[in-house]
Amino acid sequence: MKKIEINKIYNQNCIDGMSSIPKNKIDLVITDPPFAINFKAKKANYNRTSSRVLSGYNEIKPEDYYDFTFSWMTEVYRILKDSGSMYVFSGWNNLKDILRALDDVGFVTINHIIWKYQFGVVTKKKFVTSHYHCLYVCKDDKKRKFFPFSRFKKEDKTKDGRSLHYKDKEDVWDIKREYWTGDEKTPTKLPSELIQKILEYSSEKKDIVLDPFIGSGQVAVVSKSLGRRYLGFEIVPDYYKFAKKRLDKDLYRIKKSK
Repeated sequence: MKKIEINKIYNQNCIDGMSSIPKNKIDLVITDPPFAINFKAKKANYNRTSSRVLSGYNEIKPEDYYDFTFSWMTEVYRILKDSGSMYVFSGWNNLKDILRALDDVGFVTINHIIWKYQFGVVTKKKFVTSHYHCLYVCKDDKKRKFFPFSRFKKEDKTKDGRSLHYKDKEDVWDIKREYWTGDEKTPTKLPSELIQKILEYSSEKKDIVLDPFIGSGQVAVVSKSLGRRYLGFEIVPDYYKFAKKRLDKDLYRIKKSK
């Protein structure tokens, strides 16, 4: 069995990869798993130029999504420390399978966070989806790490006199998506501001942060920049190479070569 090293990412199936990690090893998991919808990575929405979007997005069939989710979450539960926690992002399409699997594996749900972004895809016959769900869960709620004043002190106030730490800890997060115009990109990525917020509340320096579906490498890149150790898996070779290049060269964005 291949030994998994910290501060590395691997081009392999995360379930196989995680099986090589000893139990109770990981401090924090932040992940945005693949969708179970007919998602076209090169579709001309979100103002994308298709030539700059790396292809190869791996989809899971809707009928297989619960089993797939239960499998990877079971491995995460095994390798997560009792003091650790996990943040799982999901669109509304897969939410019921994500919630069922979290309960069935044995995770304790702490918060159901809504990430509100600036705009979604325009619709004619339904309301525009412009939010994402984030499930904040843990193994042991009594041992879980959380740093309530890591970003703002108790006495810090907004311009209109409101408590800043209270406002920052509300469960609706209004954070803009990032658009990497003219640069190489994967079809989806979490904004660095979102990842930084999670890292500051739920981890310390030197903690090991895992993303089983590393994609563009965002979680690892931001974790590294904040002095955390990182680990990740990505099954799509082009995404893996892109993420590894960002990590190896300490680059946040990569210009598209002509």
